[in-house]
Amino acid sequence: MMELNFNTFTNIINGKKSPTAKTRHSVNPSTKEPNPPVPLSTKEDLDAAVSAARNALTGWSETAWDDRKDALLKFVKAVTENKDGFAGMLVKEQGKPMMFAMSEVAMVEGFIAGLASIKLEDEVVVDEGGRKVIKRYLPMGVAGGIVPWNFPVVLMMIKIAHAVLTGNTIVCKPSPFTPYTGLKLVELAQQFFPPGVVNAVSGDDNLGPWMTSHPGIDKISFTGSSATGRKVMESCSRTLKRVTLELGGKDPAIILPDVDIPVVASQIAFYSFFNSGQICVATKRIFVHSSIAKEFVSALVEASKTLKVGDGMEQGVFMGPVNNEMQYDKVMGFMDDIKREGGEVVMGGDIGRFKYKEKGQKSGFFIDPTIVVNPKDSSRIMKEEPFGPIVPVVTWDDEDEVVRRANDTDMGLGASVWGKDLEKAERIARRIEAGSVWINEHVFSLPVAPFGGWKGSGLGVEGGREGLVGWCNVQSLYVRPEVKSVL
Repeated sequence: MMELNFNTFTNIINGKKSPTAKTRHSVNPSTKEPNPPVPLSTKEDLDAAVSAARNALTGWSETAWDDRKDALLKFVKAVTENKDGFAGMLVKEQGKPMMFAMSEVAMVEGFIAGLASIKLEDEVVVDEGGRKVIKRYLPMGVAGGIVPWNFPVVLMMIKIAHAVLTGNTIVCKPSPFTPYTGLKLVELAQQFFPPGVVNAVSGDDNLGPWMTSHPGIDKISFTGSSATGRKVMESCSRTLKRVTLELGGKDPAIILPDVDIPVVASQIAFYSFFNSGQICVATKRIFVHSSIAKEFVSALVEASKTLKVGDGMEQGVFMGPVNNEMQYDKVMGFMDDIKREGGEVVMGGDIGRFKYKEKGQKSGFFIDPTIVVNPKDSSRIMKEEPFGPIVPVVTWDDEDEVVRRANDTDMGLGASVWGKDLEKAERIARRIEAGSVWINEHVFSLPVAPFGGWKGSGLGVEGGREGLVGWCNVQSLYVRPEVKSVL
């Protein structure tokens, strides 16, 4: 297998490296030092990638499912074999600690092996009265995969896996903030797929709208914010593109009064601040029963204090910086709003603006874990997704009340309920308006289960049989063995 060079990066079009006339670069969010140059794609570069994907479509769509699966699993194995290179680059472009970068690369193999255990085959839905009806799943065509900056390796691999397994070809667009690992994934893919099946183009903020409006792309799979997701859907509607949208969340965690407080507080701290809070299903609102609120908040603060913040290359770091300056300013804007709208900051706060200057890390986008107690339900921190390490804690007394408040959001991605009374926990969980609801855990997902959002959190799912079907045109084939007179 060819050794990957993590110092040079190009587009990958029709199986070949495709340099561009102009380049750009992102920065290491821990240091603001520039990462290597990456392509600045033009419309013509995108046209070339779409054309290559279109030309490869017939051959790939006619390849047997098991052969497509075999190529995918060999590709995934090669990604795992290059885990050190991918993880090292992931820390430099995304900012996450090395241990989590390694685990992101490692989780690819298990997830895609699970997804590949599902097979869409022809189904006979009617066979009677001299008529047979066969339900078939056929590729949609050329897909565009638009990948965010929070989990650039695993999310790109999930989009590639869905596309190629179902017989589609794909043009991948990594985030401008984290283009490096995505380009290398697609470069590696060329060893396992025919030219044009998996392509990658990198660029600035113009590239996404070019893709969503491109007449040669049949489906867009987008992961990102709800605001951008609406723009993606609007653009895709003009050419009736199919879309899968995995968007933001405002995930509630409902804490029942019977929990083991130190254990659950530690779990909640992890799920609130993992990846610096930059995960769509992070815990983003904590509803704790009033009878244990004081003790729980104290335990949550103590647990959060153990989470070391720093450069992802440092030993023992749990939380790196937020990924980019735009996101840093957004999270700090929430800090300013809390001062105006009320709520007690019991840990963190905007002290982070000054703290890291003293450590000699003034250039990095570092923010301490921040906990706000009892903000108003109408406040911005309770309504909007900060996508950073800041979480509100509020109290509840009545079951109907907490369900109503938990559902009082236009998002519905994930939620969790924590308690020893499983009957009560499940009763509450079944009333929550979200695509994934966990009891006594959070975030965990399985490739055989569909993952997606309700309301403003998205459209369609990835994972599971339903996720694969979402990349297919469904055809009903009616077969009669002989012609019958209709007169």
